[in-house]
Amino acid sequence: MRILLASANQHKRTEIARMLRQYEILLPDELGLRFDCEENGKTFIENAMIKADALSAVAPAGIPVMADDSGLCVDALGGRPGIHSARYGMKDGVELSAAERNALLLSELSTHPDWNERTAHFVCALVIRFDANRVFVFQESVDGHIMDKPQGVNGFGYDPIFFIDEAGLGMSQLPEGEKDTYSHRGRAVRDFLKEMR
Repeated sequence: MRILLASANQHKRTEIARMLRQYEILLPDELGLRFDCEENGKTFIENAMIKADALSAVAPAGIPVMADDSGLCVDALGGRPGIHSARYGMKDGVELSAAERNALLLSELSTHPDWNERTAHFVCALVIRFDANRVFVFQESVDGHIMDKPQGVNGFGYDPIFFIDEAGLGMSQLPEGEKDTYSHRGRAVRDFLKEMR
């Protein structure tokens, strides 16, 4: 089965494809598709639904659409960056690089040096739309802390500054396959696989 992923993020496709080996995960541009939507939802699930619906409107009939909306929620920052994780610190419509976003977040947490004040959660909402009447929604999270500096060489986005409590390591310090065991996205994808079985 082919699944069309509502994203242009190659890192995200790689992670999902690694966990869904029995499926062919396609990006819209591989089918010559363009879709645009305003992610103006108030929750991760609402934004994932917006993306799934927008891509489904232009996708070929019969190809399920998968959309993911995920982000980092830091307790000391009132849950920020949250649903704005990819656009965190954006100026004049220009997004910051991942390294710049991480540096910004660390600077905002500089007044919270105590480990117990640096709790955070990665959240992933995953929507799979087979057709207008069959839509599956999964949401998972992983608990951790924000480290005082980036560590590790794997992962992407906020991974280099996120310490997974359960694993006892930073997200970017885990081998790629092992990250799937603990990550918010890995958990949501496994929920999807259980439902499909």
